[in-house]
Amino acid sequence: MELPLVVGVDGSESSLAAVDWAVDEAARHGLPLHLVHASLWELYEGAQPSFSSGRPAQEVMAEHIVASCVERAQRRNPEVKVSGKALPEDAVSALLRTAPDAFALITGARGRGEIAGMLLGSVSLAVAARAACPVVVIRGAGANRRGVFGRVVVGIGDASGGTGAVRFAVREAEVRGCALTAVRAWRNPSQEPVDHMLIADDAARLREEHAATGLEDALREALREHPQVDVRRKAIEGAAHRILLGESAEADLIVVGARRRHGHFGLQLGRVGHTLLHHSDCPVAVVPQPV
Repeated sequence: MELPLVVGVDGSESSLAAVDWAVDEAARHGLPLHLVHASLWELYEGAQPSFSSGRPAQEVMAEHIVASCVERAQRRNPEVKVSGKALPEDAVSALLRTAPDAFALITGARGRGEIAGMLLGSVSLAVAARAACPVVVIRGAGANRRGVFGRVVVGIGDASGGTGAVRFAVREAEVRGCALTAVRAWRNPSQEPVDHMLIADDAARLREEHAATGLEDALREALREHPQVDVRRKAIEGAAHRILLGESAEADLIVVGARRRHGHFGLQLGRVGHTLLHHSDCPVAVVPQPV
């Protein structure tokens, strides 16, 4: 069976944007779409009046949210197979439990009831930082979400730590028929000698060459499997999180890896992923890489 795209829905504008994006993504990949709404309605049974005899209001509301989101997805693309389910548990647990059987998890940037003006909702952050499958947080401007730039960006650290992110990004560029920009940042240490310009220039050149070699090493296997993808390579001096934020302004999707250490249950996001999830101008895909 093909693994589905799983979307967390709660009826908020942000989650509806995630549904729309996920429908288009499912169509591109030929995947089924599964919508999940998590509600702890069973904890409040009897505390609120029921809409119908014997059924808690929260249960009815959860089913209504799922049904309306399924209908929205089917209207957007009737050819995509769509299913939905309301689960009686908290949102983070529900989505993380679906992760091993999902192609990717899709969430909005903020959920219903979150504080206005928050850069990123707590559910989206927790899922992106802990899921066992890729997580895409739908944020940014409408043009970026609609894919008008024809450009996927992937941030590459060391070759061993970003293979999953590279494969994900290459596949995305291929199914979208767009270019892939692979970016690797490099830095000069603050202790670089400045009294001998030739030494400093040579050191910078070596670091840039090392970054370019790292790009090639990270891309090699994925491009062997997808040779038709048009890749543009960028080895840029500077802080990786700032460089990738700049790249997100004219991107349809930005992809980064996140190391997952076995047995570690806290949030596992590096500075780059954390920054992009809060500030990116386009949707962000976080792809786990086991350590």
